[in-house]
Amino acid sequence: MNRMNKTILPAPVRKSVRVGAPPERAFAVFTAGVGRWWPKSHHIGAADLDAIVIEPKAGGRWYERGVDGTQCEVGKVLVWEPPARLVLCWQLSADWKFDPNLMTEVEVRFIPDGANATRVELEHRNLDRFGDRADVVRKSIDAPEGWSGLLQLFKQAAEQSEE
Repeated sequence: MNRMNKTILPAPVRKSVRVGAPPERAFAVFTAGVGRWWPKSHHIGAADLDAIVIEPKAGGRWYERGVDGTQCEVGKVLVWEPPARLVLCWQLSADWKFDPNLMTEVEVRFIPDGANATRVELEHRNLDRFGDRADVVRKSIDAPEGWSGLLQLFKQAAEQSEE
C-alpha cells in the first residue's frame, strides 16, 4: 500500500554514560540498587517516595513504594538479561500517572568498556504512543533532570558501590 502522507514519529531519547565499574556491578546497581540513586523528587504517588523497585525477572514489576506503604506502578520488566541488557515497560502517561494501556520501552545495555568499566546505553522508545503529547513528554525525559541526570546519579552510585 502506497501511503502519500507519512507520519514523522518522535525520535527515541538516547543517552549513554561510562561507568567505572564492571558490567555485573553496573547492572546490579541499576536494578537492585535503584533505590540508592533514584531521586526522591521523582515519584508519582501522593506520598513521599520511600523506594523504587525493579523486580529481578522478566514479567516483574517496576513500582514505587511511598513512605506510607502505598505502591504505585511505573511499569514492568520486559527483558531481564544480566549483566548485559534490561528492557523496562514505562507505563506513565504524559500526566505522570500510571496507564496500563500505555507502553513505551526503556532499554538499557551494559557494554564492557576496558578493564573495569562499562558503557551504559539507554534508549526510551515508542514515544509516538503518547499521541499529541509525544513532543512534550520527549522534551521532559530528554531534559537535564530526565534520563541524563538520572544516569549521572546512577554513575555516582555504581562507582561508589562495593556490590
